[in-house]
Amino acid sequence: MQLLLPQRRALADEELHDLYDPGDSPSLRGGFVVTVDGGIAHDGSSRPLQTPADEAVFHALRAVSDAVVVGAGTARTEAYGPVRPRPAGAAWRADRGLPPQPTLVLVSRSLDLDPGGRPFAGPCVVVTCEAATGRERFPDVVVAGDDEVDLPDAVRQLHERGLTRLLCEGGPSLLTAMLRAGLVDELCLTSTPVLVGSAPSLLTEPLERPVPLDLLHLLAGGDGALLARWAVRR
Repeated sequence: MQLLLPQRRALADEELHDLYDPGDSPSLRGGFVVTVDGGIAHDGSSRPLQTPADEAVFHALRAVSDAVVVGAGTARTEAYGPVRPRPAGAAWRADRGLPPQPTLVLVSRSLDLDPGGRPFAGPCVVVTCEAATGRERFPDVVVAGDDEVDLPDAVRQLHERGLTRLLCEGGPSLLTAMLRAGLVDELCLTSTPVLVGSAPSLLTEPLERPVPLDLLHLLAGGDGALLARWAVRR
């Protein structure tokens, strides 16, 4: 793997954790893989788009986060389970006194979730709203908003729990809503060397105004992928 910007040098996989470490300040970043023609999935899943470099960064982003935030629909489609770091990521977390694994945060207005499903085999928080019924079925619930999930309030409550370094992995509706609410600090996007034709895109609806980005770093994966880390300009 090669770091292209801000300076050019070879980069070992074990350096990815420090490279993507968001620091101590609260932050929310999106992590997605996008095809050259702008799709984020093929046949409903992002897995056919992944490359070895993208997978390495995917696991590094998780390892340096306090929590991985995902919509319930994406969790079902992608068969989410507990967020378990690879050995290098687990060692990085242990060296910094972090819990062994990040918390999985499921965002669901309807609570159409199986309390006995795979996501709940590890640390898991459900984010929902007052109108959702059946909240008592889940061991750990954050209630934010009345009829819809109030994302700013949800993020505030997660911060109060010490989950301040958040990674949103999807889906695109959740990322779009977070961008519209001004919650996103960074986007970590892999441009994968694939064309898929008609497919879901990164954002599901127009933003009220263009969101300017600043490029923090750019990697060449060595497998055709380009991996960019963008800061949302405030």
